[in-house]
Amino acid sequence: MNSQPPQHDNPPAAFDRGVGNITYGLYSGAVVFPVLAVAAVIIDYIKRSEVRGTLLESHLTWQIRTFWFMLLWSVIGGLLCLIFVGWAVLVAAGIWYIYRVVKGWLRLSEGRAVP
Repeated sequence: MNSQPPQHDNPPAAFDRGVGNITYGLYSGAVVFPVLAVAAVIIDYIKRSEVRGTLLESHLTWQIRTFWFMLLWSVIGGLLCLIFVGWAVLVAAGIWYIYRVVKGWLRLSEGRAVP
């Protein structure tokens, strides 16, 4: 009887998918606690070099872009709140952010890259 655990063809890929799920979870939680997005983007930057050439690379790039564009639109919307147009910008940015997180997470669960 073999007492060693079964070997997988690509154990790092299985681990990396877990990291992708964790970061998407952090981005989801950032809707309520924005500091979680900062933690997620730090993880994305740390892990990106380890997943070069895999489908997870597209997800980490997707998440990093989502973070920076959301930050940009939040700052613009915050400044425009002084003239009351900013609320529309913030709502639109929030809807866009949720769309990006959901789309990315669904594609990760399907084992597909994001565009």
